[in-house]
Amino acid sequence: MSDENTQIPVDPEEHKPQEQDTPATPLDISKNDVPIAIEDIMHTAYLQYSVSANVGRAIPDVRDGMKPGSRRILYAMRQRGLSKSSPYTKCAKVVGEVIGNYHPHGDSAVYETMVRMAQDFSMRCPLIDGQGNFGSIDGDAAAAYRYTECRMERLAEELLADLEKDTVEMRPTFDDKDIEPSVLPARFPNLLVNGAQGIGVGMATNIPPHNLGEVIDATVAVIDNPRISIRELMRYIPGPDFPTGGIIQGLRSIIALYETGRGSVRIRGKASLEEKNGKEKIIISEMPYGVNKENMVLKMAELVNDGRIQGISSIEDLSSSRTGIKIEIEIKRGVVGNVILNQLYAMTPLETVIGCQFLVVDRNRPRTLNLKQVLEAY
Repeated sequence: MSDENTQIPVDPEEHKPQEQDTPATPLDISKNDVPIAIEDIMHTAYLQYSVSANVGRAIPDVRDGMKPGSRRILYAMRQRGLSKSSPYTKCAKVVGEVIGNYHPHGDSAVYETMVRMAQDFSMRCPLIDGQGNFGSIDGDAAAAYRYTECRMERLAEELLADLEKDTVEMRPTFDDKDIEPSVLPARFPNLLVNGAQGIGVGMATNIPPHNLGEVIDATVAVIDNPRISIRELMRYIPGPDFPTGGIIQGLRSIIALYETGRGSVRIRGKASLEEKNGKEKIIISEMPYGVNKENMVLKMAELVNDGRIQGISSIEDLSSSRTGIKIEIEIKRGVVGNVILNQLYAMTPLETVIGCQFLVVDRNRPRTLNLKQVLEAY
């Protein structure tokens, strides 16, 4: 057994302390990276986000004229059996069905879409049959969804017809627990019939509504003659057909809109002059599309009180759900009614300009189409 003090010779080379591998520093890693300006990254990321938001939320599909939110509402109502012949059901049930199974967004956004689809002053052909307070042309808000009831209109059933026959592609829902249609079969060109409005990221669409019979006739004409011109199509569709009526001013603007997909439409409320007891009255029976009636009447009264329009003795709104729009403007004796009417056109929303753009999702890309291209895509 060796002594504790015995020293064992040590080879300095054999027991030399080994160099430990030091962890790579950020500076070492950056040598293998390509520097990219943050402006370029933000541009690319924002572009991808904007395309996703526009295609997936804000812009309607050219084939069925629906945005994803509207399409999911109708599909959820179909799944619950809410046809025109079925009893009404609470809107709260439909809203819950939509946000729980198909559209994971806020309940208020879904309900606002439902309300608009039921308003006959917003939709040329309403797709939802609502029971209860669904708002008014005066800007009154709809009642809460726990009070209102709904079911589909017959025309909405035509958008969903033959869905069970594998007519369109189905895709998984957001949670992969169910499937939903990527587009509705759509037995009629809903995009042109009911129009569309949407504001996306860096782009917006505003398609005016049209007459159902005229649009179907034009669709048949495109099928029969694929080379038909837009001027020839205008024999079938002379112009937009707004649910609130009104008179469109000027043909050139409509031609430009249909040929390019961009333009504007100047529309006036329909007014007539009546004489009684030596005084004239202006009777307004139709409104420009999208104009708040109450605000328009208040604007007229403000102009009279400020003295900017002289010659009006009274303004009375006699409109009702039974008789429709009726605004009576009594003219003072000796004042020419047409002069007052022209002043109202110039200073109030009784005449308004609607900017239009046929921006749609076509083959998963936002595109601006003219009238014929919209019908061909349908």
